[in-house]
Amino acid sequence: MDENTRVFVISMAAELAGMHPQTLRQYDRLGLVSPDRTPGRSRRYSMRDVAKLREIAELGAEGVSLEGIRRILRLEDHVRTLESRLRELESALADELLNRPGRRVFAAGPAGEVISMRAGTRTRRSNQIVIWRPLDLRPANDDT
Repeated sequence: MDENTRVFVISMAAELAGMHPQTLRQYDRLGLVSPDRTPGRSRRYSMRDVAKLREIAELGAEGVSLEGIRRILRLEDHVRTLESRLRELESALADELLNRPGRRVFAAGPAGEVISMRAGTRTRRSNQIVIWRPLDLRPANDDT
């Protein structure tokens, strides 16, 4: 069952949220939780609605006013919307970058790992020179 599927009647949703059904009706009137309506006008709640009702109860127990709760819920919904949009844009950007020929450039790192690079950039190479000289094992004052 999807968390957004509206299947619970008001009495079941109230029981799951630990509230009285009249409280759910009040929250509906205030716009804190807006359940779907059946053709007969009865309310249907989802698991997401029940979770929101529990959050409202927690915030109320912490002393947050109903108006404060409304603002918090609105901001949380806005953040969820923005996060969803961000994921969409990131996915679209990744698809665009993958579909551009010649736009993906890779190089090998110092430990052999693959490094993704921007097109037109070069890796930094170590240009240190090591000079090897054999050790002179003769004693310093040897006249032979």
